[in-house]
Amino acid sequence: MTTTPMTKEEHKARTDRSYKLLLLFAMGSMTMMFAGIVSAFVVSKSREDWMKDFQMPSAFYFSTLAILLCSVTFHLAKRAIQKDNRKGTTTFLLLTLGLGIGFVLLQFTGFNQIVEQGYYFTGPESNIATTFLYVIAVVHLAHLAGGLISLLIIIYNHFKQKYNSSQLLGIELGVMYWHFLDFLWICLFFFLYFFK
Repeated sequence: MTTTPMTKEEHKARTDRSYKLLLLFAMGSMTMMFAGIVSAFVVSKSREDWMKDFQMPSAFYFSTLAILLCSVTFHLAKRAIQKDNRKGTTTFLLLTLGLGIGFVLLQFTGFNQIVEQGYYFTGPESNIATTFLYVIAVVHLAHLAGGLISLLIIIYNHFKQKYNSSQLLGIELGVMYWHFLDFLWICLFFFLYFFK
């Protein structure tokens, strides 16, 4: 039985599908990790020393807006490169980077606001609720750091003209991951907001 060799397009499609499946597997693993942290948060809520009157810092509201806008600008970058609009792609990629950095800075501003309220994340003055909040936010920031690094690689490759309407796998993977980070933060934010 003879098999016909794969064409270049078939090989590219198979490779693209493999990368997307690997990313989906990684995102599934990250989801399970956050589910474990959230489960521990829920179980710990029954403790007598649980903080009941915690107010979400205002910087977290603005950081949520920033990460939502990141997803929008990254999606617009993908649409621009699909139309071979290099200038538009550059603009939207740089906007995404700026908003991503803004998200990180706002997260740290939120941590400072929590400390200013008199709640500490570690040490003898810490509270289990704020420690959980800190762990959740820092783990999300670690994943976002991966997103920012991949975004910098995408921007570098874009300036090297490696993307066009027929070759945009890197941008597609970046957009998928960024949408995942966005969705994850929104879920965590609402969970922390409503489940006090």
